[in-house]
Amino acid sequence: MKKLFTAILLLISFISFGQKEQSSIVAGQKAPMFKAIDQNGKTIISDEILENEQLIVVFYRGQWCPLCNKHLSHLQDHINDFKQAGARLVAISPEITVNVEKTINKTKASYSILYDENSKIMKQYGVDFVLPEQLQEKYKGYGIDLAVANGNDTQTLPVPATYVIGKDGIVKYVQYDPDYKNRSNAEEILKHL
Repeated sequence: MKKLFTAILLLISFISFGQKEQSSIVAGQKAPMFKAIDQNGKTIISDEILENEQLIVVFYRGQWCPLCNKHLSHLQDHINDFKQAGARLVAISPEITVNVEKTINKTKASYSILYDENSKIMKQYGVDFVLPEQLQEKYKGYGIDLAVANGNDTQTLPVPATYVIGKDGIVKYVQYDPDYKNRSNAEEILKHL
């Protein structure tokens, strides 16, 4: 198991190839609005959330990514802190619903996790990138087939990123780094709520 984890981490380290250096959406800019279905079959509409709460949007790659699961678990540990600060957390993944369920089982996430069908939301936020062909084959060697996981052949993944959006729809905080090891933390998010 330890060898598999190490191999996956090494493999993921190659992934920064083809990613944008900076987020297309920056603090002070109007956030793109979106609508998607969560793990409970509920339609989540960002405009509706912002009528009453701030919004924390987190993009993650998939249930196969150990760092994504660790990050989502960390955020789950602070879900009540976010609620007390008047914010709702949603996570967004290109993975189909059955894999979103695997994420929930691994992270115990109680917040909405949205399936980003055809990477529409990722494209709006500019966090999308296509996994290079040589890495697609390496992923498959580790049992990660993005065509199966995501339900399409685009081989598109997000740069792990976090956006805090105020009730006015303006982005207050962005954490975006092509280095997959760098993720937002709850304390930093809370400073911007």
